[in-house]
Amino acid sequence: MNIMVPAGTLILMAVDAVLGIAIPVCLSVWLVRKHHAKMSTILIGAATFIIFALVLESIMHQLVLKGPHGASIMGNTLLFAIYGGLAAGIFEETGRFLSMKFLMKKEPAKPLPGVAYGVGHGGVEMMVIFGLTMISNLVVSALINSGQADLIFAKVPEEAAGQLQAQLGQLQSLTAGSLVIGLWERLSALILHLGLSILVWVAVRKGGKWLWLFPAAIAIHALVDAGAVLLNKSVGMVPLELIVTAEAIAVAALGYLFAKKL
Repeated sequence: MNIMVPAGTLILMAVDAVLGIAIPVCLSVWLVRKHHAKMSTILIGAATFIIFALVLESIMHQLVLKGPHGASIMGNTLLFAIYGGLAAGIFEETGRFLSMKFLMKKEPAKPLPGVAYGVGHGGVEMMVIFGLTMISNLVVSALINSGQADLIFAKVPEEAAGQLQAQLGQLQSLTAGSLVIGLWERLSALILHLGLSILVWVAVRKGGKWLWLFPAAIAIHALVDAGAVLLNKSVGMVPLELIVTAEAIAVAALGYLFAKKL
């Protein structure tokens, strides 16, 4: 099988892998050492993302998308965007709210714990979805370039061969631009998580009339995700990321304004 991943692509994947892990780690260390945030708060954010997004939300996707109405949802872009956006918003923001409410009771009513939580939540997403994926791509690419692609196919079940072929094709077609945009996307997501974390933190610590910030965070999260799905095929990658980045910065600015209430 004559497939090769270009050397330039391998280098950029390695850079993305390092940055995808180093950025969250460095942010965490900076918050702990410079601002005296609690590492436990960062870890609560990380664990919450893993439990609510990677485990619970994934279970629901298995039940819904492989259920009787799954094909209808996936076959309709608008319906799929709404479903995916609401699922992400409800699961992640509910997890955020519950963790802050019950696991961060002793944290001071200041913005710092909300920021620390956001770094944990968004940081582990960046590490798992981006950093570890790039490491996996590097390993597969190294096997391909060493002429072991046929060996890979021999070891996978027949039903998975088509999916593997598509993955190999994607690796071969990766460009410098798409790898840079991938990192850009993760940075925007991290900024978005910081803003949403502060909004939910204010809702938890202020309570009362400020509780509306919790459903507002769900709605914002859902709208950003659904909008990205809907715009994905109608605009180019760069315009889409510019829009998402602008949204993330706007949410972070909103979080900054509300943080003053603490």
